Amino acid sequence: MNVIEVTNLTKRYGDHAAVDGVSFSIEEGEIFGILGPNGAGKTTTVESIAGLRTPDAGTIRVLGMDPRKDRDRLRSQVGVQLQESELPDRITVAEALRLFASFYAKPADTRQLIEDLGLGDKRDTAYRNLSGGQKQRLSIALALVGQPRIAILDELSTGLDPQARRETWHLIESLRDRGLTVVLVTHLMEEAERLSDRVAVFGAGRLIALDTPAGIVSMVDPEQRLRFRPSVPIEDSLLSGLPEVKRVERSGPVVIVTGTGNVVAAVTSLLARRQVVANDLRVEQANLDDAFLALTGRLSAGTTKELS
Repeated sequence: MNVIEVTNLTKRYGDHAAVDGVSFSIEEGEIFGILGPNGAGKTTTVESIAGLRTPDAGTIRVLGMDPRKDRDRLRSQVGVQLQESELPDRITVAEALRLFASFYAKPADTRQLIEDLGLGDKRDTAYRNLSGGQKQRLSIALALVGQPRIAILDELSTGLDPQARRETWHLIESLRDRGLTVVLVTHLMEEAERLSDRVAVFGAGRLIALDTPAGIVSMVDPEQRLRFRPSVPIEDSLLSGLPEVKRVERSGPVVIVTGTGNVVAAVTSLLARRQVVANDLRVEQANLDDAFLALTGRLSAGTTKELS
């Protein structure tokens, strides 16, 4: 079931099209990542989904409703953590969560939420005395306190240290496992690759790629490279004869095999049959960061063909 449907979304500011004819859908219970360089239209898109901006053209349906016309009905169903938000300086962490919880008929346990987001020792700390990362965690908690069906998280990990970032990732994964749908806007490729079931790559206001993280990577570089030092000499022709292998190179004693598909299994099986040990074996392949740079680089170079 699709819980969000975006069709030909367009939003202009003067002569500039911040979002230009974007269409996609998001399934219930998935984490949907949105990537793109600054100014690509990511935040405008999610703010339109949240009902905070009015599109100039196109339609948006969230749980079958219009996010602008049905804002009151959707308020308890959609939690939003914006890229920038502020609270009164003197309000404490616990007070802020109790206040926001009072807006909902069936809020989450605020004490547990505070602990889950690593704010237990800051429960009675005023907002103005929180660090940037602590404010970010509080913002996430406020988005989740109503136990929404959908959470829109814009720059989830901004300001978080590595430990807090991973704890937050665990929390989001556990919520997804309980049925929460997450729309995740991020600049962190590791975060998108770790959390997202599917990723939309934006560029210049358009959707230029939409697939699983692995699918996005395969669009630009499906190859894998194996590097190893064979325990005994092996002929290049044995390796290059495998259908999965595209080329075999050498760098001193190191053999470098490049291929596609199940090339790792094919090469290691061949070596095992020949009783060759692959010392210092390393497998290298493109990651989401490489794919993102390739896709957005193509766009900046003038290639605007959509990939799907």
